[in-house]
Amino acid sequence: MSPKPADDLRRSAEIRLVQMPPTAPEIAADELLHEFHLYQIELEMMNDELRRALITIEEARDRYLDLYEFAPVGYFTLNSAGMIAEVNLTGASLLGEERGLLLKRRFAQFIAPEDRDEWHQEILRVALHGDRKSFELALQRADGSRFQARLDCLPRTDSGNRPVLRVALTDISERLLAEEELRIADIAFESREGMVVTDAQGIIVRANQAFCRLTGYRANEVVGNTLALLKSERHDEAFHQNLWSSLVRDGHWQGDIWNRHKNGKAYAEWMNLDAVKTPDGRTTHYVGTLSDITRNDEAKAEIHRLAYYDPLTQLPNRRLLMDRLGQALAAGSRSGRHGALLFLDLDGFKNINDNHGHGVGDLLLIEVTRRLHEVVREGDSLSRLGGDEFVVVLENLGAESAEAAIQAESVGEKVRESLARPYQHAGREIHCTASIGIALFHGHDEAVETLFKQADLALYQAKGATKNCLRFFDPAMQATMEERGVLEKDLGMAVKRGQLQLHYQAQIDRSRRIIGAEALLRWLHPKRGLVAPDVFIPLAEESGLIHSIGHWVLKTACAQIKAWATHPATRDLRLTINVSTRQFRQPGFVDEVRRVLVNSGANPSRLKLEVAENLFANNATDITNKMQELKTLGIGFSMDDFGAGHSLLSYLKRLPLEQLKIDRSFVSNLATDDNNAAIVQTLIAMGQAMGLKVIAEGVETEAQLEYLDQHDCTHFQGDVFSQALPLPEFEKLLDAPPRKTRTPRPPRSPTA
Repeated sequence: MSPKPADDLRRSAEIRLVQMPPTAPEIAADELLHEFHLYQIELEMMNDELRRALITIEEARDRYLDLYEFAPVGYFTLNSAGMIAEVNLTGASLLGEERGLLLKRRFAQFIAPEDRDEWHQEILRVALHGDRKSFELALQRADGSRFQARLDCLPRTDSGNRPVLRVALTDISERLLAEEELRIADIAFESREGMVVTDAQGIIVRANQAFCRLTGYRANEVVGNTLALLKSERHDEAFHQNLWSSLVRDGHWQGDIWNRHKNGKAYAEWMNLDAVKTPDGRTTHYVGTLSDITRNDEAKAEIHRLAYYDPLTQLPNRRLLMDRLGQALAAGSRSGRHGALLFLDLDGFKNINDNHGHGVGDLLLIEVTRRLHEVVREGDSLSRLGGDEFVVVLENLGAESAEAAIQAESVGEKVRESLARPYQHAGREIHCTASIGIALFHGHDEAVETLFKQADLALYQAKGATKNCLRFFDPAMQATMEERGVLEKDLGMAVKRGQLQLHYQAQIDRSRRIIGAEALLRWLHPKRGLVAPDVFIPLAEESGLIHSIGHWVLKTACAQIKAWATHPATRDLRLTINVSTRQFRQPGFVDEVRRVLVNSGANPSRLKLEVAENLFANNATDITNKMQELKTLGIGFSMDDFGAGHSLLSYLKRLPLEQLKIDRSFVSNLATDDNNAAIVQTLIAMGQAMGLKVIAEGVETEAQLEYLDQHDCTHFQGDVFSQALPLPEFEKLLDAPPRKTRTPRPPRSPTA
């Protein structure tokens, strides 16, 4: 019902009032008012319907504009002169220009020069005045780059009845490239190598002419069959099961294989099989390539090479690895030293193959091989078992299993860290880590097959743990290495947590007077208690933590020297600290010492650095120069464990030493070993001849002290006086009454 105009309502009401009896005016007015309200309600409903219709039209218009603007096709409207009157966002993007700059420009400006004449003379005229037409042209973007395009042209007229041209522009470069690749693929398929395509179930769907020549079968004879048609008796069923298992698991298999010709003769082929997968990882086909390798002597030599080496990485294969491992076992039996077998498996390699293709996977395996060559030791053996499995054979490790395990772990960690670095391909980073299983061997204690099982089991444990880690087969050895890892982690936090301490062992002259002390590092672990230095110092050296720990020792010692300087009983004491070889060889070590001295305010002449003989084994000139620089600051030097190593006597006169320390191993056996006694006498005489003080460490008995004193040793250190003590106890020792002294003997002449 449509609403009545207001005048009609009024006239209707008047007529009804005239016709009404005069006795019912109030009733008539109520009825008219009620009818008027009904018309008002109906009018509002109509207005609501009109508003909803307008909203629907607006939404439809917005959807149209969205579809128009963001369609995958560029839309243009050209006037009769070929000027651009309208263009959507996609069209502007395809031409590489802002939409506002495109309007009222000639479309022909974006057509490649070689196609412009055709556009002006033929296409525009035909398109404007004919039927719908499609053309393929080369277009040129605003930045000069080119692409192939399809133009679908539809003639229309505008609101002024003038002819216009609607143009739908599609970039067909990828389609043309795909067509070209298909043509190339067709040509490649008919190459000299035999090629065959199967479906996901292994049923042959296509074979090229070269395949037919190699096998003797016609194409229609192999289509519908499987590759089992070519089986020979040279391989057992397990070989073929492993082949297909590897192909299904890895998506790739390659190797030499003996097949049977249609005439019954067996021949050797090199075969590559690859899975064709959809983006979601589903296998749709398998593609195989085959080439005959039995036709000449060179090919026969190639067969021999393929029998022992992996064709992709050129590493020894399983067959040659078994031979080399047997040799390693024999060599270990002769030398008495351990070896190790490392199994490596790349984590997530299948995903890399699936996501990036087997070509990228092969390149990754080649790069893995290169990195392995970089980090394994010279003389160690590398091998690829197949797929993403590699093997490293380490020989000539330590004679003790614990030492060998540390060495094997060190190599394994270098391998793991190297393989974990990102791989670069086509401007992208690919991440791939490795899990490693380790089995130690000692001569022929275990058979080769047993070692393989042990290393494989350790690898399985590594893959099942966190991946990107290594595991030992021996549970006890694994526990030891894990314990070592925990200890290393705790040691890394020891400085921050205030767990390191310096204990002080007195150094005495011949009159039994304390002239200084050696600061000895101690680690008070909250759970383990006092950890022995011979446990954590080597760990600090191997892990590199010795740098931060050494800095803490230097800083703490200098602070103590500064504190002692304010008390008469301690201001003349000299404090000796040990400096590790790795710490001393740091390029900035001299500057580090200088900064610590300045910041602490310590007197450099109260500090003595104790260095080991092996410090001078390499680049002795650089070490000597550093010592000279530190000597100019007032710092003294003592050579630790003198006589225990391979002393570079030619360097002794050039070094700014003031003291030699006789190793405790010579002191401990003075009373029972004449050779040790003779060595001690020689070392003392050598020090005197060079003008150096000589201190003996590890003096534990009065007899040792008496012997050393009689042979003119001038300084002593050991438990006969005091053990290494915490600072408060050491300072109490300084306040204690002096021990019974003896009149010092005059020093002997160097020739005495």
